[in-house]
Amino acid sequence: MGSDPLATFHPATRAWFEATFAAPTRAQELAWPAIVAGESALVLAPTGSGKTLAAFLAAIDRLMFSPAPPKPATRIVYVSPLKALAVDIERNLRAPLVGITRQAQRLGVPYREPTVAIRTGDTPSRERARFQREPADIFITTPESLYLVLTSLAREALRRVETVIVDEIHAVVPTKRGSHLQRVGLSATQRPLDEIARFLGGLDDTGTPRPVRVLDAGRRKALELRVEVPVEDMARLGEPAEIPSGPVTAVQRSSIWPAIHPRLLELIRAHRSTLIFVNSRRLAERLAAALNELAGEELVHAHHGSIAREQRLRIEDDLKSGRLP
Repeated sequence: MGSDPLATFHPATRAWFEATFAAPTRAQELAWPAIVAGESALVLAPTGSGKTLAAFLAAIDRLMFSPAPPKPATRIVYVSPLKALAVDIERNLRAPLVGITRQAQRLGVPYREPTVAIRTGDTPSRERARFQREPADIFITTPESLYLVLTSLAREALRRVETVIVDEIHAVVPTKRGSHLQRVGLSATQRPLDEIARFLGGLDDTGTPRPVRVLDAGRRKALELRVEVPVEDMARLGEPAEIPSGPVTAVQRSSIWPAIHPRLLELIRAHRSTLIFVNSRRLAERLAAALNELAGEELVHAHHGSIAREQRLRIEDDLKSGRLP
């Protein structure tokens, strides 16, 4: 195989990659030889290091340039615990699929363009029924939706699956889900690696742990951390606040939030994108309303699981495109 991580790929796949990227990342250099060899693999690498392409490219290469199965069947299952991430992956797969197809056409070599299907809680019933009738080569889903597929007639489409890619694997370890296939686990935060690898591989029919190659391409990121206290004395927050003269019907307590709002607005306006994490949906709504009122314009959107699907997708698209701060 040599030291070239692209050596095992079809010339069209290699041509697309070299025309698109300067060089493979460390995660890809480690992952591709193991995945091509059919080994189950656990890939640890930072966010933005090409983990997803490390998992997908070898499988796409195999789909496009190997003989098709006798009847349509899913061969790759991608599982993400995050619905939004599953939707992103479906969009991001278009670039390599279209790019490799064009390279194959340029080289004049035979190919087969894989089909892709997605199944989450937002997938319309007609699309779910279509997958049962016409299984896609690549199936993108969440753990909950995968469970529903496996307990329905649509499970027949998954009998010939060759590879399961589990993204953000640290978030699905407690569910104890798994299947008897080649598996590729991805995460930037998984620890401890040996325990995650045991979960990913599972046990064979004799109760013996299946071998999993651990590919550690992680590195420690430099963090810029600053603690800011927008009031002079935190101890005084519990004291009654000054109120206008007149009848008193309830004791008013001072709050730190009015002091936080101006600083948050300052940070929002100083950056292209700002994510603010709070511990409840109600607080997310109240904070967004307060910041927009202070700004005099709509700068902030609350994002949580209870908002309508269309609104959630619009907010996510606007954030990615830079239309939101």
